[in-house]
Amino acid sequence: MNEIAVINGTALPEILNVSEIRTQTRFLEFFAANIRNPNTRKAYARAAVDFLAWCADRDVTALPAIQPMHVAGWIEELGRSHSIPTVKQRLAAIRHLFDWMVVGQAMPSNPAHTVRAPKYSARTGKTPVLSPQEARQLLDSIPADTIIGLRDRALIALMTYSFARIGAAIGMEVRDLFVQNRRLWVRLHEKGGKRHEMPCHHSLEQYLDAYLDAGGLRDHPRTPLFRTIGRGTAQLSESPLTQGDAFAMIRRRAAGAGIDTLIGNHTFRATGITAYLKNGGTLEKAAHMANHASTRTTQLYDRRHDEVSLDEVERILI
Repeated sequence: MNEIAVINGTALPEILNVSEIRTQTRFLEFFAANIRNPNTRKAYARAAVDFLAWCADRDVTALPAIQPMHVAGWIEELGRSHSIPTVKQRLAAIRHLFDWMVVGQAMPSNPAHTVRAPKYSARTGKTPVLSPQEARQLLDSIPADTIIGLRDRALIALMTYSFARIGAAIGMEVRDLFVQNRRLWVRLHEKGGKRHEMPCHHSLEQYLDAYLDAGGLRDHPRTPLFRTIGRGTAQLSESPLTQGDAFAMIRRRAAGAGIDTLIGNHTFRATGITAYLKNGGTLEKAAHMANHASTRTTQLYDRRHDEVSLDEVERILI
């Protein structure tokens, strides 16, 4: 049963080691066959392994012995050290896993069904955003005389101007840039297998063209668009950039540009949406461009009211 190592990098939980082979198989199939998104698979596997280890520490030695009070106790303990959205996500993972186990007759009932998640409501996301001036400052600060600089500038611009998620951006191949109606378009493969296409902003088109030409990528359409740099070569490798690589690059570029905000991969999606709305764009169009199913999700990225709040704070004259 080494499949779990592929899924989560850990050994099979102790409770499952003493279970029947069909129970172990059913557990592994939940991640291998039922969840297609790799990020969801990783998060759910972490939650499952953590919860079952928590149960084992409390002498719960079999899946059928897990009761709602065990799930509730784990959730209560998580709430002391994790954010509410994280707690809700982990409870959802356990619920879905146990539903799968019940359908496969590995458990008699789902003990997580009756456990209520903590309430949470947010009208604004927590993702740090940059002002348009800061975004321009960052892009202009990246040297354009090396392939590394051209790559970094193109990736940051892509996420800003197309509202692309980092996973969709680094998952692009060269052929996902194409010309239509004499303009460069981008094709993004988003969560849930959704394909999203949109034209490039003229600045983004310039940055992408410069990167493609310098990297000699146009003749290799089925290769990764954003790649790592070969060790000791200062040239593009054949390996795609990872989210961790992108995060480290963004933090390094922000520091070099003198930006103190602790930005991350998701910052540019929120920055682009906010800038679009500030310049007269509509929420409905922003939702379409961001490939959101609902404008309620897009509103979490709308940070225009931050400036209003700052202006009001400055009225406190003492």
